[in-house]
Amino acid sequence: MLFGAGTGALALSLVGFTWGGWLTERAARRMSDDAVLSAVALSLLPYCLERAERDPNSAAIVADMKIARAFQRPGLVAAAGWATPLGEDKPNRELARACGIALTPTALPAQ
Repeated sequence: MLFGAGTGALALSLVGFTWGGWLTERAARRMSDDAVLSAVALSLLPYCLERAERDPNSAAIVADMKIARAFQRPGLVAAAGWATPLGEDKPNRELARACGIALTPTALPAQ
């Protein structure tokens, strides 16, 4: 009887975590943190785009972004200072990524 209960519990756990959508606390916390970072980046995206529009060097930077690989674009946005929110010392990484995507929508993804 105990063997059956243990086997049933193991099978239930396996099914729950594989197909049932169950999460560990760590996975749930990571998903929550990712959602918060994405929401912050999305809310600050207009600020980043406006800074890019007002920058006199934006045409050259955007041209560089279009020929750069996808993983290099956030670095170019951050180096330009467009992803540094007011009152912050360093650029927001998620904002730089979102701004890079928004500024180069027609750039082909790097192979």
